[in-house]
Amino acid sequence: METIISGEWKGHLGRGLAPKELQYCMSVAAGMTAKEIAKVFGISPGTVKKRLDVAMFKLGVHRRAALVAEAMKRQIISPVCILLAALITMHAVADDHSMRRDRRAPERRTAEVRVMRKAEAFEYCA
Repeated sequence: METIISGEWKGHLGRGLAPKELQYCMSVAAGMTAKEIAKVFGISPGTVKKRLDVAMFKLGVHRRAALVAEAMKRQIISPVCILLAALITMHAVADDHSMRRDRRAPERRTAEVRVMRKAEAFEYCA
């Protein structure tokens, strides 16, 4: 069996998907949108959508996330770095939030900017 490697994903030919469908499926697994995939392969986003729809039909799923999950389940695609995938899975299962970052803007910094702008506005008027 032949394999195709695309980024951090390895795809196996002869397991139910055509070569282009397999490439697009691996691109979806890598987090790319149809427009991004189309840009990389030099085709229209509609063509990518059609190929992904055919791949979803072949695997019997209705969503792209399910396409990737089913392809992994059937061992059509697999991550190149199994250790990294295992680590991510362990963190998801353990529900460990230590890797999560809070993205809120610091309130003190926002307040300082407001005070500075008011002071500057007052100086310009005086």
